[in-house]
Amino acid sequence: ASSPDEEWPEAEKAEKLARGAALKWASGVFYRPEKLEGLGHYRRRETQRNSSIQSRLKSTVQSYLEGVSAGLEQLRSAAQEVQSVCQDLGAARWALLDSADHFQGLQQMRELMEEHVQLASVVQVLPQIFSVHEVFSHILHLLRGQHLLEAHVELMMVEQLRDDILSQLHLRGLSSAQATVLSYFSGLQDLNESLAKQLWDIVGSSLQLVREDPVLFVTAVRIIEREEKIDDTLLLEATFLPPGRPKGWRQKFYQVLQDTITGARFRAPRMDAEGPGLAKHLAGLQKDIVSELCVVKDLMVQCVPAHYNILSVCTATYHQALSSHLQEILREDLDKQGLFLLLEWALHVYHSPEMMGHPDLLPEVDVSALDPLMSSELVDQTERRYVMKVKASVFEWMQRTLEVEFKEWFREEEPETDHQGFFQSALPAIVMQMLNENIQVASLITNSLQQKIYNMALEELEAFLGRLREALVQCGKEHQQDRAVPKYYISHLLAVLNNNLALSNSVSSLHPDTACREVPASLQAALDRMQKKATQLLLEELLLDLQPLCLQLPSRKWLSGSQLVGSMCEVIDKYAKDFSRVRKPLFTLLLAESELLVANQYLRALLQRKMLCKNREERGQLCHRLLQDATQLRELFCGLGLEKSQQSLEAVFALRELICLKDPALLSLEVLGFITKYPDVSDEHISTLLDIRGDVSKEVRHVVLEMVAQHPQLLPEGYRPIFSTILVPVPELPFCLRKGKCA
Repeated sequence: ASSPDEEWPEAEKAEKLARGAALKWASGVFYRPEKLEGLGHYRRRETQRNSSIQSRLKSTVQSYLEGVSAGLEQLRSAAQEVQSVCQDLGAARWALLDSADHFQGLQQMRELMEEHVQLASVVQVLPQIFSVHEVFSHILHLLRGQHLLEAHVELMMVEQLRDDILSQLHLRGLSSAQATVLSYFSGLQDLNESLAKQLWDIVGSSLQLVREDPVLFVTAVRIIEREEKIDDTLLLEATFLPPGRPKGWRQKFYQVLQDTITGARFRAPRMDAEGPGLAKHLAGLQKDIVSELCVVKDLMVQCVPAHYNILSVCTATYHQALSSHLQEILREDLDKQGLFLLLEWALHVYHSPEMMGHPDLLPEVDVSALDPLMSSELVDQTERRYVMKVKASVFEWMQRTLEVEFKEWFREEEPETDHQGFFQSALPAIVMQMLNENIQVASLITNSLQQKIYNMALEELEAFLGRLREALVQCGKEHQQDRAVPKYYISHLLAVLNNNLALSNSVSSLHPDTACREVPASLQAALDRMQKKATQLLLEELLLDLQPLCLQLPSRKWLSGSQLVGSMCEVIDKYAKDFSRVRKPLFTLLLAESELLVANQYLRALLQRKMLCKNREERGQLCHRLLQDATQLRELFCGLGLEKSQQSLEAVFALRELICLKDPALLSLEVLGFITKYPDVSDEHISTLLDIRGDVSKEVRHVVLEMVAQHPQLLPEGYRPIFSTILVPVPELPFCLRKGKCA
């Protein structure tokens, strides 16, 4: 026999764990000697706890034992009952086996009974079968007299008779006899088609009938509903489906109604796709659709069952048909007016109170839940087509305006002036009005179209400025060949500058967003190029008049006291009076550019090595003349309104200081200050200045030029170059004799 420890290893393990836990607890409690005083208290407490646990265990085990005893008793009782049922079933089985022979005798009686019932049914329907063709004739007569309800009742009776016969044949597997039945009832197909034709004619005229005589329409709907119920019943039974079923006349009703709506309004012959023809067509659609939807809402809804949702169906049909119709129209090559009409009509008129938002249609008619009349892709595509059409129109108008402007330049009259006496032409007003009108018109459609037109307008304006500049260049070339043509060349150049300024000031007003008035960089560059070209042509005219005078500089005659600079001042003053016909910022610009040109030409003449000082006396005369000329020119420009700080003539004063310096040894210091102030001065310019002095030794020249080479200058931002455009002649080098050899 095995020991209890071998039978219950879990108990042994549990006891070991309990002992270990108790030992751990005791070592933790009695780890100090003074704690041993409470040993008796702990022993009593643990004894009480063990007694309590043992009591609960005994109670639980007792409860489980009682439950097991009750369960065993119930199982014993159930086994007895099952045994009793098995005995009863066995007895019933033997009784049924004994009665099987009697059941075989009843089978023959059952078959005779079924045959009798079938024959009785056949005898009962024989009169109806024999009268079928007579009924066919009567139904046809009723249909011709438009007694549709009576005709349909008799038609349903004949169909029911046929379908019952076919169903019986189907159940008995007599498929070969079905062809005979169908042949006998073949007239049903023609009658059905005749009735259906009348029904669909009525549905096709429903919008007119519900206004004039709704009885026929209501009759058609009642017949359709009868057929729909028969279809539903047959489909629900799903045992036998007669030929021609399901008819689906309700679906056909919707299809005919939709085809009628689509065919009546949206399959008309091709209309005029441009101008008033399209506008008239859209206005007709708008009027007819609102009128017909009102008829559906007020009259047709009352003639059909509520579940037809006839108003929603008609609304969706009109919406879809109209959407397809607009796409067909857009396939034509519409002009800009036609494209605008379509966009405005589809995006604004269609949803307005004048059409689908009409008070007579609300709130029942709601197209907001339907797809957009024009998809966002189609709207974007149409907008781009419209922009291209407008672009071509704008280009044509601008080209025509440019041609007129070009002819104006060659007229024998000065350009027109504004109330302040400034030269101008109608070009800025025409161009800006045209662009602004197109942008404003586009704002009536969508913000995206307005932005597209705005971008196109800026592109066209930029291109127009390029063509205007080319025309100005062509005019300048013709003027170079004959300065008498155009007669008022300078006046028209000044008008061009004023026009360019007017365009520049007006461009920002084109932007749809009033908070964003920034001019695009490319357009601003085109405006700047236009202004620069007109300014350049004006300065070329000034240069042509100044050059004969500048060619006489410097000379001995000029040095001894000539009126050359006085004559230059008269030319400048004459041009300044012309420049006064432009607005203030342009006048200041022209003055500054003219002053730079004069300073440049004056310095260019001095640096051509036409006159080199031979002695101190000539240097003194040259310094005196430079001082007088520079002062006279500076006072002239100051009198015209150009401040000293804006003038480049200070370079003449600085150059004079280099020439007037008495001690050549100090030249390096003075030249350093000079190149620092005018960083575009080259070593060739300095070499030429030293030549003009006439008293600079080779050693000093070497020191000065070496110092210039050691101090390269960078042009600061905003610096206006003065010397970089002045080329000095290369000094002549000594050559050998023509026929002799070098020594």
